[in-house]
Amino acid sequence: MADETSTHPKRESIKSSVGSIAGQRRREKAVMVGKQRRELLMRTKRLCRVGVSSDSANVDADDDMMMDEEQSILEDQTLKAVQELKNAVSYQGKGAMQKRVSALRELRRLLSKSEYPPVEVALTAGAMSTLVQCLSFGSPDEQLLEAAWCLTNIAAGKPEETKALSPALPLLIAHMGEKSSLPVAEQCAWALGNVAGEGEELRNILLSQGALQPLARMIQPNKGSTVRTAAWALSNLIKGPESKAATELIRIDGVLDAILRHLKKGDEDLATELAWVVVYLTALSNVATNTLAKSDLVQILVERLASSHSLQLLIPLLRSLGNLVAGDSHVTSHILVPGNEITVNAIQAMIKCLESEHRVLKKESSWVLSNIAAGSIEHKKMIHSSEVVSLLVRLLSTAPFDIRKEVAYVLGNLCVAPAEGSGRPTLITEHLTSLVGKGCLGGFVDLVRSIDTEAARVGLQFIELVLRGMPKGEGVKLVEAEDGIDAMERFQFHENEELRTMANELVDVYFGVNYGLDS
Repeated sequence: MADETSTHPKRESIKSSVGSIAGQRRREKAVMVGKQRRELLMRTKRLCRVGVSSDSANVDADDDMMMDEEQSILEDQTLKAVQELKNAVSYQGKGAMQKRVSALRELRRLLSKSEYPPVEVALTAGAMSTLVQCLSFGSPDEQLLEAAWCLTNIAAGKPEETKALSPALPLLIAHMGEKSSLPVAEQCAWALGNVAGEGEELRNILLSQGALQPLARMIQPNKGSTVRTAAWALSNLIKGPESKAATELIRIDGVLDAILRHLKKGDEDLATELAWVVVYLTALSNVATNTLAKSDLVQILVERLASSHSLQLLIPLLRSLGNLVAGDSHVTSHILVPGNEITVNAIQAMIKCLESEHRVLKKESSWVLSNIAAGSIEHKKMIHSSEVVSLLVRLLSTAPFDIRKEVAYVLGNLCVAPAEGSGRPTLITEHLTSLVGKGCLGGFVDLVRSIDTEAARVGLQFIELVLRGMPKGEGVKLVEAEDGIDAMERFQFHENEELRTMANELVDVYFGVNYGLDS
């Protein structure tokens, strides 16, 4: 059966050129988002320092966590705790269950005490096989909870430490079943989320062992903490780069309704975790994108973008909206229709983010706008006539480089009609003249001077529009006044053939074949 999504090209090939639709840009965004989540304090793997249960009799949330305790002391204590756990597991006399739970709790306490727990010491001492024994069917919840907690923090360690959980994975998945208590199921989901966050190999193992279905079931009730943990684990499990898991997830009964309900009514922490699930669904699976695009999701995303001030929530909301606009024409042709209230609200939400002090919001909202601006003539006119244009022009000159590059796509796409075939895009002269009049040309020339080939390509494309499209041949003088000739001539012997050809042709055609060779 053919793959239901497109391939995952590298960044150079997925960015839209000026005038073409950015339908593939979302894919590479998904591949890179794991790193970006860590940069945004959305850690891929999470240490469990406080238990998932509110029952203090079951989970002892220690008050004496000492971040600065000597590592050697902590390691010695861990060695002792592992040995005591082994003894407790082999003990069959009176009070055996409580003895095991006490030993597990002590090991868990040590693995939760420091930001960098002594996982290596615990594994070297043989903790894993004993912890797997403690997950056996029929064990009391208190024992299962403590064992799963220990495994959660081991899985939060280094790659080889996370991989050491392999023998425990089938039991952790099994204990997320419907007959398990919520605290046990949630702690197991947390452990599996850490495993899935390690990489594609472990994600594939989890998927082959059936982790997707129970996690999908766990996000469906209105159980805040459990849903948050399960959603976070799901976002790690489906993050790709293959699309199969994302497609399977959206097809599970109840998942779509749960996503929409929690995004609409959940608190900001819960909505944040669900929004990251949507990011991966819309980035990787065309089936999921089409399903979500035809639901109420866009309306919900726009509403939460307008009302929230949480950076952690706004980022995945923006990414999800951008993915939907880039990935399904239904969004722009039937939902974000110029003149509709939802469309006006969406543009206002983008303005809010562009005016934010947070760099990442400026970049993400510019990316969303670039996808809308790559749409129909009506969408281009809508953006061009809004107050967002002045903000974009200013950002093109003053923002950090990565933001300026995204802004350049928005402004460039406003100046050309949707591309037909492989020929040069048709100009929207009114928009071009207006934007150049607002002073954006210098920003594009600066991009041409950058070492980033993608940014330089966008800059050269806009210069071509100016040279070709400004009335009365004014483009030549305008480009020369911004030192555009000098910027283009740096490509005369450039190693990138595409940029070299593009720049040399512009200089030859508009400034004379021999321009600059005699100086």
